[in-house]
Amino acid sequence: MGDKMQINEVNAKSILRKHKRIDSWFISKYGINLYRGCSHDCAYCDGRAEGYYVEGDFSKDIIVKVNAEELLNRELDRTRKRKLMPTCFITLGGGVSDAYQHIEKKYELSRKTLLLIEKYNWPVHILTKSNLVLRDLDIIKRINEKSKAIVSFSFSSVDDEISKIFENGSSLPSKRLEAIKIIKEAGITTGIFYMPVIPLITDSKKQMEETLNKCKEAGVEFAIFGSMTLKPGRQKEYFMNVLKEYYPMYVERYNKHYLDNNKYGAPSHEYRVFIHKQFKKIADELNIPIRIPSYYFEEILSKKDLAAVILDQMGYLSRVNNLKNNYSYASYQLSLLKTDIELLSFEELSEIKGIGDKNAKIIKEIIETGKCKYYEKLLRIN
Repeated sequence: MGDKMQINEVNAKSILRKHKRIDSWFISKYGINLYRGCSHDCAYCDGRAEGYYVEGDFSKDIIVKVNAEELLNRELDRTRKRKLMPTCFITLGGGVSDAYQHIEKKYELSRKTLLLIEKYNWPVHILTKSNLVLRDLDIIKRINEKSKAIVSFSFSSVDDEISKIFENGSSLPSKRLEAIKIIKEAGITTGIFYMPVIPLITDSKKQMEETLNKCKEAGVEFAIFGSMTLKPGRQKEYFMNVLKEYYPMYVERYNKHYLDNNKYGAPSHEYRVFIHKQFKKIADELNIPIRIPSYYFEEILSKKDLAAVILDQMGYLSRVNNLKNNYSYASYQLSLLKTDIELLSFEELSEIKGIGDKNAKIIKEIIETGKCKYYEKLLRIN
């Protein structure tokens, strides 16, 4: 853990982050960050990047939003709303902190949050690198029985020794795999956010096969993948210092892969294409869906949101299969609509900018059946 953490207790103005639309990764329009900064100290974490405005030492100067319970109780109370919030999963974790980092043992803000999510009958999607989440399995089980819960774990590999270098404050991958088994046995949907694989260190075909195999054996039901970003500035500097200490032979190749003129910190296009193809091939061989299948959320979302999420997932699935499409754009246009799409005719749907006959047919199929056969084919749902 290194130097002692500095804890700064603050009163936040709000706790529920609202997005413009329901995303197709977490199936969520709302996110919660109970802390800022993260003692898991992952070397590659983009939460260090200047754009997130986290002050001080990201892994040691931790902000605790001590009034989170009070704020969230008010923000989730539907009786206080003039306009009802659309039903979807609330995301706990990710962003600029892990909800189950070390200080959660003391403050228990995540546990208090889950009790409120249960109280107001919301579904929850938890993303973490910590097996501390098992402490709250009693509440998560109750939420799952009432409204649905998903618990996802983040992995860059299943190698404990590599994790000690790049994720030195988080639960070891072996502990995360054990947690997945326990959560799965409790009847709760589990998945992984397989991101990021670390170029030259955890991205070999053998390592990725091992990771996905072990996660599959543990019981994961989907795997969402992403390549590592290194945004110029604090994030890249921090990671490169770790790389120089443990893998100095790769420094020159990293500097060629990650150019400072890319503000998003993306690796070279060639590498992104290669690594996504490698991941997809392995996931397909293991029959692991690479997005959360719609049967987990088709009864939770409105028909419009369900169609928008399915179309957005179809856009990604088509791209990784090298198929031209405009599904993601159609999804975006659909999400902007204020009209109840169930009241629209096929002709009216097809005339909406970006939708057209092909997408209107898909939307109508989803409205009528809650499903889309072509989507299931793309996702390889048997």
